[in-house]
Amino acid sequence: MTNSPYTLRDFFAQSGLPLLEAKMLAEQALGVSRAWMITHDLDVLSEPQWQALQALCNRRTAGEPMAYIMGSREFMGLDFTVSPAVLIPRPDTETLVEAALGFLKDKVTARVLDMGTGSGAIALSIAHFAPHTQVFASDISQDALAIAKVNAEKFKLDVDFRQSSWFDQFCGETFHLIVSNPPYIHQGDEHLSQGDLRFEPRLALTDNADGLSCYRTIIQQAPRHLTQGGAIYLEHGWNQAEAVRALLIQAGFAQVCSIRDLAGIERVSGGVWLAE
Repeated sequence: MTNSPYTLRDFFAQSGLPLLEAKMLAEQALGVSRAWMITHDLDVLSEPQWQALQALCNRRTAGEPMAYIMGSREFMGLDFTVSPAVLIPRPDTETLVEAALGFLKDKVTARVLDMGTGSGAIALSIAHFAPHTQVFASDISQDALAIAKVNAEKFKLDVDFRQSSWFDQFCGETFHLIVSNPPYIHQGDEHLSQGDLRFEPRLALTDNADGLSCYRTIIQQAPRHLTQGGAIYLEHGWNQAEAVRALLIQAGFAQVCSIRDLAGIERVSGGVWLAE
């Protein structure tokens, strides 16, 4: 095995990346710790090591999200495995999980459905922090469900995963709580071709319509799948709260409200089903 003329310190200087990202890539490529790097940053790297570093650096320079390169992303304090088959979990979505946990805290037991689960971040976080619940999760993508199941096994959590387009595979079943972060980006939104969104699954980002079609479907069908006093909480875009609230009110939901995220943006809207 031949040595390259380069060291880790050379990589950090030449990568053109923020130092934290460069160190994260080194951890991934070399299988070493941050502590090891401190004492070995002047060790000459082997040619395969240098090539591995350059390969990851090129992926990041091309704009690929760090979460996909590293294969994981932290969410609600849990380290979720991710791949290009699923959306990258974002801090904004913790607002949805926290709303769900708040609703569930006084329940002795509850059935919860998370639709469009992706990596399983929402469903598995609820199962982790509310172990008295029975959690179900669905996604239309088999590849996404495969990642969600990997995470369930990692965290040793029992969630009933099903391949389903919204409620299709839950005929006749009811739940105390329904949650979802459905595709909500308008088909013409320029952000779909920018930043991390370029690499994420389009199916999970946009409804290829006005950004509200999934909400119409979910909200119209939800009453048939909610117990009396059951609730629904939906994450949505920064400017969609009023429209989602209107859909909930039109469908007959009570106590309709929106919840702001840490940035003060109305990020989650929901209501309670009280109609007989």
